[in-house]
Amino acid sequence: MIKYLLLFFFIILITNTNANNKDKIIENLENTENLNFKFEQNINGKIENGICTIEYPKKIHCEYLKNKIMVSNGKSLVIKTKLGYYRYPLKKTPLNLILDKNFLINKIYSLNEKIINNSYIHYKILEKDNEINIFFDNKTFDLIGWQTKDVYQNLNITFFSSIKKNQIINKNLFELPLQN
Repeated sequence: MIKYLLLFFFIILITNTNANNKDKIIENLENTENLNFKFEQNINGKIENGICTIEYPKKIHCEYLKNKIMVSNGKSLVIKTKLGYYRYPLKKTPLNLILDKNFLINKIYSLNEKIINNSYIHYKILEKDNEINIFFDNKTFDLIGWQTKDVYQNLNITFFSSIKKNQIINKNLFELPLQN
């Protein structure tokens, strides 16, 4: 009997901790209007670094250290490099879902979390032929990265550092760069 009571309390403790993490992540997302951070991105083993700003909903501006810019104005996604100019409808990319905090909040309510190395909280989202793995810090409950496949089906892993929330940002930051 004592074994069953201990098991019952252990299950309640784990369930309550998971619910508590979800509540903190959701509250944190609800209170976040924008994020500014350094990033490291690994696409099929090729590592790139830079800085990004996200403004909810669906806007992102990233400057890579190697003369590359990625910008979404909420409708289109542009990647501009020395070699070319690529424009995609945002809704055809996983970023359409990742940059929508209301979508993330609604999904997190129904997902099971996985704690990784007691440092990260992981959620796996399966939506519209996309598998999106999102990661939150286990102490601050900040979004700290994601793993997806890009439009060319390349594995894309992005992790954040030096995160700042709710900074004053220039609204022109999300204007799409012009094609040369």
